[in-house]
Amino acid sequence: MTKIILRVLLVFFLIVILFITYLSVIGVKTTKFNNEIGNLIKDFNKDLLIELKEVKIILDPIKFELNVKTIGPKFTIKGKNIELENIVTKVSINSFLKDEFSVKNLEISTKSIKLENLISFFRKIKNTPELFVLEKVIKKGYVISDIRLEFNDNGEIKNNYKINGLLKDAQINLSKKNNFDKIDLTFNFENKIVKLNDINLFVNNTQLFSEKIIVKNVKKEFLIEGFIANKDVSLDDKFVENFVKLYLPKLDFKKLNFSSKNNFLFNINKKFKVNNFKLSSEIKLNKLTFKDKFDFTKFIPNNKKEINFDNHLINIKYDKKKLSIDGSGNILFQNKKELINYKIKKKNELIDFETNLNIVKNPIIIDFLGYKKTPESKANISLKGSHLTGKKTIIEMFSINENKNKLIIDDLILNKNFKIKNLKKIDLDYLDEDMRENKISLLNNEKNYNLVGSKFNANNLIDNLIDNKNSKGLKIFDKDFNLDVKIDQVYLDKEYVINDLTGKLDFKRNEILSANLNAFFSKDKKLKFTISTNQNEKVTTLFLDQAEPIVKRYKFIKGYKGGSLDFSSSKKNNKSNSKLKIYNFRLKELPVLTKLLTLASLQGIADILSGEGITFDEFEMNFNNTDNLVTIEEMYAIGPAISILMDGYIEKNKLVSLKGSLVPATTINKVIGNIPVLGKILVGSKTGEGVFGVSFKIKGPPKKLETTVNPIKTLTPRFITRTLEKIKKN
Repeated sequence: MTKIILRVLLVFFLIVILFITYLSVIGVKTTKFNNEIGNLIKDFNKDLLIELKEVKIILDPIKFELNVKTIGPKFTIKGKNIELENIVTKVSINSFLKDEFSVKNLEISTKSIKLENLISFFRKIKNTPELFVLEKVIKKGYVISDIRLEFNDNGEIKNNYKINGLLKDAQINLSKKNNFDKIDLTFNFENKIVKLNDINLFVNNTQLFSEKIIVKNVKKEFLIEGFIANKDVSLDDKFVENFVKLYLPKLDFKKLNFSSKNNFLFNINKKFKVNNFKLSSEIKLNKLTFKDKFDFTKFIPNNKKEINFDNHLINIKYDKKKLSIDGSGNILFQNKKELINYKIKKKNELIDFETNLNIVKNPIIIDFLGYKKTPESKANISLKGSHLTGKKTIIEMFSINENKNKLIIDDLILNKNFKIKNLKKIDLDYLDEDMRENKISLLNNEKNYNLVGSKFNANNLIDNLIDNKNSKGLKIFDKDFNLDVKIDQVYLDKEYVINDLTGKLDFKRNEILSANLNAFFSKDKKLKFTISTNQNEKVTTLFLDQAEPIVKRYKFIKGYKGGSLDFSSSKKNNKSNSKLKIYNFRLKELPVLTKLLTLASLQGIADILSGEGITFDEFEMNFNNTDNLVTIEEMYAIGPAISILMDGYIEKNKLVSLKGSLVPATTINKVIGNIPVLGKILVGSKTGEGVFGVSFKIKGPPKKLETTVNPIKTLTPRFITRTLEKIKKN
């Protein structure tokens, strides 16, 4: 009997062992637990329904728990379906027997499902701020993920849940201008930390990639940090266009191509406001081209109207409103590339900047100073200063150094409108294109400035003043000041030099209110320039014992020699009345006069003009100027060969209208000689033969003047009167 009992027990234990082994290795499939699992799901959320197939159960005898797995379950949340690959859970047998909550964990493996549906599912399970943000910005995408949830004894989800997965072809819209598309990545969500790895995406059609981005829930905000890079972004991409328009609206970009590596860190709240942004970037600027809106042809003769940057390495750091940019590379604004480096630091509203430009292969011209750097020489341009947004700009130092040539500006302060507020010093020490030494300084003396030096070549400066198209002048100063002048030698051209230039100029509202300058050509020949202002009237005078360095600069006058010049002008209410006199000079070529003489059949005088030249005892012109209209009330020239009387008007760049009389000197002598008593006294008895002269008209556009002449037999009383006045005076 005992043996039978032992055999039965042995068989029983064997059956139990085999059953346990079968349950542990193979398990069983059943649908008996479907309702319990469904009820369990409903305990989490009443709107969450699950459709289960057979459930496979495997026993873990050591831990005395059941491993439960179902294949192909289907969740339904308010009409949206989510199909899963499987669900795995562990059930404590001990808790189950005690009628306690027996499920320890829940592992969910998904199929490829829509991202927005998965986020909605997670929010139904446990609504977190992270999921709320994701649901607002994610527009599409597919995800495959593994989800692990653990439960406490009360059936509540622990905070140690984990989500791992793969994201494919997602789209995120942060704003109307910035869209993230074609996003591929792997992710890990654990302990309120989201880790994104192996990221590839497109931002407004620009491809970016990243090895890692981490999102942490810190208090009421999200901390986001990571790395992101790009290759060969072009201007045609919307991302770049939006960036340029937003941050650099005044620059007209034509081409832009760059690659970058960026480490970043920032906080973002529930309202998508970014705080505490930090950025560290390495940028390789392959190509940058933008239009040059400023006219620098006076300084850069081969200006291409656009500026090109290429092969630049740029480091950018941004932290708590502090921005630093450090870069260097090639710059092309003329025919050949040059090297430039730069540093920019910004803190709040203050911007510090420093740059160095090495110019080796291209020319530089400062026309009014006569400075010219040739392509054969090397020059360095340095600039250092700061800018306070909306208030002022300080140029601590600006310099051009080329061999022994130095042009230096110290402590230049500009107001918010970039007008000169103050200036400490300008030093000029250079050899100009005429091979003249220039040593001159502008020094600040409290409210006044001193212009001092030993040598200065004013040749180009005079040309610029004569040819200046801006009649209103340059409005570059923001306050009134006085200028004291003392220069030992000033070259007017290659031949004439004045000595001991001294005087004073008073500036008010960017105009000369008063001036008094004196200099000497020699001991007995001088230069004097004055300006005086009385109420609304400004009177300007200029006297030169040597008129040649000024008169010969007018291109239509050729072969001018000798003479003294006396000029006076009175300006009131934007109208000026002027008188110009020139005494004892010679002309070799004057196209208008040559044509008049030829048409008047005065070829002999024309030949003299083109040969040794025609002398004049006196030239006088009375004229007034209003805006672009010059009215010549009278112009009179008398000389041994001919005399001319003329009047008319000139409308700038539009129309010339002049009329007058031209009479050989022999005719004048004849007429005046016939005046009883007075004529004999003035010209004697030998006056030549015949009475002859011409009246003329000159009219038309400046470049298409038409000249007509008509012979005259009788001189006008006005002509005779003006001639007598001149003869008596002489």
